[in-house]
Amino acid sequence: MAKTSDVRIVSFVPLLPPLELKERLPAGRESTDTVIGSRETIAAILAERDPRLLVVVGPCSIHDPRSALEYAQRLAAFQPEVEDVFLLVMRVYFEKPRTALGWRGLILDPNLDGSYDIDLGLHTAREILLNITSLGVPAGSEMLDPIVPQYIDDLVSWASIGARTTESQTHREMASGLSMAVGFKNGTDGSIETAINAMTSSGIPHSFIGIDPRGNTAVVNTRGNSDLHVILRGGRGGPNYRSWDIVRVEEMLRHYDLPTRILVDCSHGNSEKDPARQPLVLEDIVTQRLAGRRSIKGFMLESNLVAGRQDFDGDRDALVYGQSLTDACMGWDETASLLRGAAERLRRGASRGAPR
Repeated sequence: MAKTSDVRIVSFVPLLPPLELKERLPAGRESTDTVIGSRETIAAILAERDPRLLVVVGPCSIHDPRSALEYAQRLAAFQPEVEDVFLLVMRVYFEKPRTALGWRGLILDPNLDGSYDIDLGLHTAREILLNITSLGVPAGSEMLDPIVPQYIDDLVSWASIGARTTESQTHREMASGLSMAVGFKNGTDGSIETAINAMTSSGIPHSFIGIDPRGNTAVVNTRGNSDLHVILRGGRGGPNYRSWDIVRVEEMLRHYDLPTRILVDCSHGNSEKDPARQPLVLEDIVTQRLAGRRSIKGFMLESNLVAGRQDFDGDRDALVYGQSLTDACMGWDETASLLRGAAERLRRGASRGAPR
């Protein structure tokens, strides 16, 4: 009899259940305290109970545990300088959506060689998150594969749904059950409606097919997520962080009875993928905030230990330590200087009575 199922499947490789990974690599007190405290603070920032700005800053993607930990150590040491103005959350992205082809991130391909040792990738990602959060640094990550959150969600304080997946019903359902605040990016074409529809959908309860902590296929019933916001990242039509863009998004959110919560991504389409333009975007955002634009709850920066990006030719020993394999980033020194300057502008504005 001819086979009609799994005709193009080469093999099935069992994966350990999420609960087993969490038992192998449990969250310690320091990590748990970091996650709980930062999630509460992020929710307070979004609800305007905390006047600070949320800053998601870090590498475009994580490919090296050692450089990721060093970045987190620098962020931990730097946070006290700006903690009166900013809550710093490290960008810890393990999954990379691709328009066509390319490296898909540490969880899917930790060896960078197409071997797709996903078991190793999940272990490595969880170890990285444990090390970062144990320093008191909150972690933010894009949730791409709907199964992955069960393995790492207890160590993530903030999540994003990317421009390529914001329109996906699967990701909207997933976001409705995530334990942390979630930001939806506008579409790659610049569409804001996509993100607004996602907020509307994810704010209510859903039932869908997923897995439980033991790895069993299950019906997942969610409560809906109340800590949602839009992330403006620009698009094919150009940047969308300027004052008239922000006003338009505010009006759209109000029209749909949604809270006016906006995070601005200073990279991607808003910087035309040129890291040298990220400071220009941030300068404009700070100016708007000082002018009273309270809907702006924070911003994102792509930053690494070393500026720029590099290609990978298969020789890991030839890689520049601390430099991005994906989008080009600002270097650490420029990042620290930029954040200091933005914090000082906000402090001066507050001393003159301007809203911070």
